[in-house]
Amino acid sequence: MSRLEELIQQLCPDGVEYMPLSELFFTRNGYTPSKSNPEFWNEGSIPWFRMEDIRENGRILSDSSQYISEKAVKGQVFPENSIIVATSATIGEHALVTVPSLANQRFTYLVLKEQYQDLFDIKFLFYYCFKLDEYCKANLNQGNFASVDMKKFAKFEFPLVPLPVQQEIVRILDSFTELTAELTAELTARKKQYEYYRDELLLNPSGGQSMKIIDMLSQPITDGPHTTPVFVESGVPFVSVDSVWDGKIHFERMRGYITEEFDLECCKKYKPQKHDVYMVKSGSTTGKVAYVDTDMRFNIWSPLAAMRVNENNSSRYLYHLLQTDYIQQQVKAKSSHGSQPNLSMRALEQFVVSIPTLKEQNRIVSILDHFDTLCNDLTSGLPAEIEARKKQYKYYRDKLLSFKELK
Repeated sequence: MSRLEELIQQLCPDGVEYMPLSELFFTRNGYTPSKSNPEFWNEGSIPWFRMEDIRENGRILSDSSQYISEKAVKGQVFPENSIIVATSATIGEHALVTVPSLANQRFTYLVLKEQYQDLFDIKFLFYYCFKLDEYCKANLNQGNFASVDMKKFAKFEFPLVPLPVQQEIVRILDSFTELTAELTAELTARKKQYEYYRDELLLNPSGGQSMKIIDMLSQPITDGPHTTPVFVESGVPFVSVDSVWDGKIHFERMRGYITEEFDLECCKKYKPQKHDVYMVKSGSTTGKVAYVDTDMRFNIWSPLAAMRVNENNSSRYLYHLLQTDYIQQQVKAKSSHGSQPNLSMRALEQFVVSIPTLKEQNRIVSILDHFDTLCNDLTSGLPAEIEARKKQYKYYRDKLLSFKELK
């Protein structure tokens, strides 16, 4: 019998009680201070978290890529060891924030009430929120914008598990997390190495000629509709910036489905095609790049800039080129900064790059795609091992967090 089994047998052999979220936590949404007020953002000392912080730094957060000043929050900072849960837009993500902080409006903060702080290990509650993530995705409001039904959210139940049992579960899950983190750190080092060689190959190619990005394209850069679509229960997938990361389009993060009639209207301006290349041109992830590797029917919203190469150029070459530090620095320099960064498609077209012959482009792409596979392919090598560990972790996490209800 394991140590955990012994503790359960001793402390809660007949099961445990469950408590609704609304009884256990204070809840309140994060928010975004006015981007037009420089006093709110200059010399900030308070972390302001976004979904990108979770994707880039994991689910235990102590540092953010953006900070705000005390003037921006007016004493509304959330305490350390709060849990943030995405309840709009990108549903089903959460993190434990270990420092006083603020997050944007897509997150709901869970702050453990004082009378329960001696009864719970906050990391146990953090781990149990993986079940809350799935619950959120299954309980959405029907409307134009994905959001969680907050009345149902308040009714989600947490188990009142004896503290020694919680601590043993946390110890076990932490050990799984540490093993995966070691592999991830090694993979991150490989990606840094890949990025260095990618920039070396692309910025000084053999026989390269000075051109503008527009010279590589068969048509001017375009985007999707600027109107807000009406989403329906089924239809044509409609994607925006939430779907773009790791160089791919993640359809599981689409904004919703649009009707075939609206899709046909969109296609009068732009019809997505396999091998097109996208760059986020508006919002906090401006500069992120994705490659279209599917023939499936879908469409895009206006924050995505769509590029299609001509017969003299490789779409994969353009995809790799747009991710170089040289291009990304130009994206930052040329973007306007109002409430959100915004990159003009016409400005992007004028970026000057060194372009070799198609034959040389294909040679470079072959090298970079090989590196890309080593760093990102979930079917082989280190990424496959990490993916297998994650699946194993999820299986054991679900078993460890399942408790018999006390009758």
